[in-house]
Amino acid sequence: MTQTNAEQPSRGGVDDVLPRLDEVIADVVAPVAREIDRTGSFPRVSIDALAKAGVLGAVSSVDLGGGAGGLPEVTEIVRRLAKACSSTAMVVLMHLSAAMVLEKYGQRGIRAAIAHGEHLTTLAFSETGSRSHFWAPGGTARTSSPDAVRLDARKSWITSAGEADSYVWSTRPLAADGAMTLWSLPADTTGLGDAGAFDGFGLRGNASRPVTADGVVVRHDAMLGDDGAGLDIALSTVLPTFLTGSAAFSVGLAESLLEDTAVHLTGTRLEHLDRSLAQDPLTRAQFADLTMLVGQAQAFLADTLTALTIGRADATVRLLQVKAVTAEAASAVADGAMRLCGGAAFRKEAGIERKFRDALAARVMAPTTAALRDFVGRVTLGQPLFDEE
Repeated sequence: MTQTNAEQPSRGGVDDVLPRLDEVIADVVAPVAREIDRTGSFPRVSIDALAKAGVLGAVSSVDLGGGAGGLPEVTEIVRRLAKACSSTAMVVLMHLSAAMVLEKYGQRGIRAAIAHGEHLTTLAFSETGSRSHFWAPGGTARTSSPDAVRLDARKSWITSAGEADSYVWSTRPLAADGAMTLWSLPADTTGLGDAGAFDGFGLRGNASRPVTADGVVVRHDAMLGDDGAGLDIALSTVLPTFLTGSAAFSVGLAESLLEDTAVHLTGTRLEHLDRSLAQDPLTRAQFADLTMLVGQAQAFLADTLTALTIGRADATVRLLQVKAVTAEAASAVADGAMRLCGGAAFRKEAGIERKFRDALAARVMAPTTAALRDFVGRVTLGQPLFDEE
């Protein structure tokens, strides 16, 4: 499940991406975040600007023009974006998680397009029948001709649905044993359809909605890796990227909420007492609790990255814990920020209620906090990660 040093891409041009990222966040991403939330529109202007800055190619090979970044760079990109716009951060996280797979197993053309910021991809794992149990796809793959395969599935809640250029798509194996097989599926393939617009509680701009494949035909070479090896690829490549990136998403949100709360507490005064809210001892103590929650989440993410980088014995357990730990911390910080900032936090122009709504999403995104707790219990008690069929 963990990435070894040999599996991680070497460092390269990604060092040039991070300074440009900050410029795009300040000039484009942050200014439109509130409007994206209000309208529920996809953050296309932000994604296009990030593509030009090299962010979409951050994990692509240097020889193709990419940044050759690894997990530390993915987490830093997502953390910085989450502080400004959660929807944009989630779109980029799903793109980079899928791009990691395509970089290892995809064809050169799509890899080059991603490296040059000309292609947005995403994961298509969750299904109507198995919901967040990504490891149990119901979608099928059947040989339709000597050179082609027919894919049928009902995917649910796919980020960037109808907006991405391709999906890293899971099905049951074509012929081999195993839990699933992965495919690179162009979004404009005949037979693909997405269901309406996304009108959600939080992450309102991430275009998460169902996608249906009805007799979709692809070539055999659209298969990513070996037939039946999809779960192994998901565990070794997708999960490390998504779980640490999702943790960074929660950390960035929590950091932003803490900063917003500090601004409110220090800038709001009780005129009849001639003091700021921050001068109240109980308020200070409650704010201190939030700072400790954020610090714990930051430290846990940093320790997880260290464990994965050096191949520490507890790396798998840390990886399975990190999304749940940080998601719960971010939710608690969001709740605390709403309480401390009072009625002002309920006003949309403050941005706190938006981040509160966004912070709750990580709990229910697959693998959910409940599923991760079960995984951690299984691993630490010496049981298999999944029940045998």
